[in-house]
This record gives sequence, C-alpha cells and structure tokens, in this order.
Amino acid sequence: MPEVMFQGPDGRLEARYHHAKQPGAPVALLLHPHPLHGGTMNNRVVYTLYGVFQRLGFSVMRVNLRGVGKSQGRYDGGVGELADAAGALDWMQAVNPSSGPVWVAGYQWGAWIGMQLLMRRPEVGGFISVAPPANHFDFGFLAPCPQSGLIVQGGRDEIVPEPAVGKLVAKLNTQKGIRIDYRVFDDCDHFFVEHCDRLEEAAEEHLTLALGRDDRLKLAAD
Repeated sequence: MPEVMFQGPDGRLEARYHHAKQPGAPVALLLHPHPLHGGTMNNRVVYTLYGVFQRLGFSVMRVNLRGVGKSQGRYDGGVGELADAAGALDWMQAVNPSSGPVWVAGYQWGAWIGMQLLMRRPEVGGFISVAPPANHFDFGFLAPCPQSGLIVQGGRDEIVPEPAVGKLVAKLNTQKGIRIDYRVFDDCDHFFVEHCDRLEEAAEEHLTLALGRDDRLKLAAD
C-alpha cells in the first residue's frame, strides 16, 4: 500500500493508495474518525475496510484529511475536510479515468463527511458508514438520499447510541428507492475492538451483493 502525496485545496494531503490491476475496476475512498480525537487513516476500522475493498478488486485510498499526519492545513470543522475528500476523489478518478462504480466509506466523523460527499458527487454509487454520529451532527442533508448503502452500528456504543442511528436509518428507508442494509452488533461498543472480523464480513457481503457478483475478483495487489 504505497504512500502517495497529492495537492489538496489547502496543501498537500497524505494517503495510502492501492491501484487495482484490472482495467475499469471500481474505486473507493475511506475517511477517518474525528481528527481532534485522534482519528487518522490508520484507525483499525478504516484499515479493516481498506482491506475489504482491496481484496474485492477495488482501487482504494485511505487519506489523512487536513492537519492529520503529514497532511498540510488545519482543522476546519468539516467544511475544508469535505473539500479535501472531494480532492482525493478527483485524484483517484484522474488515475482511474475508466473506473467502474465509485464508493465512499467512513467511520464516525468520517461517515458524516462521506455522506455529505455522497450528496455532492453523483458518480458515487454506494456507501458504507460505520457508527455515523447521528446524535452529534445533523444528517438532514440526506433528503433525499441518492444511494442505498450499508450502515454498521454497535449496540453498546456509548458515544453514538444505537437509537440515534436507528432513527436515521428508519428515516432513510422511507425514501423511495433507498434500502439501507443496517447491521447492529449487539455486544459491540464504539471502537469495534474484537469486532473487526464481523465488520469485515458484513462489508464484504454487502459489497458482493451490491455489485452483483457471484464471487470475488482476483486480488489486484502485486
């Protein structure tokens, strides 16, 4: 997973990027938890999802948004970070001009950023959101939500309580043509310690069904 640096809206951004060998492979962008609480692209949940997309033949990136790791800039409350995410997607599409479906995945704060990106980029065809902070941030912009996707939540999450996420899911599922695949891990807290294997299985199952595949693509890595 080679390191890449590319120009973002407010300076250079650091990322890890895997390029699929298969022409026209789908692409995926992964977004980390809140930077003011230690969130980086090396978070275990983000790393787990990165591995799933890679194994399924995607060109996939996990990126440090502004002010995190080697990425330049300063925390901007989500506004600048959304622009960074859009810039990361631009970079991947430039490298993959004939890419297949585009996916966005995020954990916690990164899920909030990712779902905003979903609203702004019509080429995004699916999403995975883990513990979206529906009790801390307004998700009312998902009206209407443009795509179906997977939401995974811990039943024992004390930071993002499940009822708040369940309410968001119920609202999204009332929208025409939208189906949210909602997975609640009853004995899991906010950090998914010892539950990343279950997350991996859920993400792989959802992606395989969403992409209409009967089996996995060959591993695209060297």
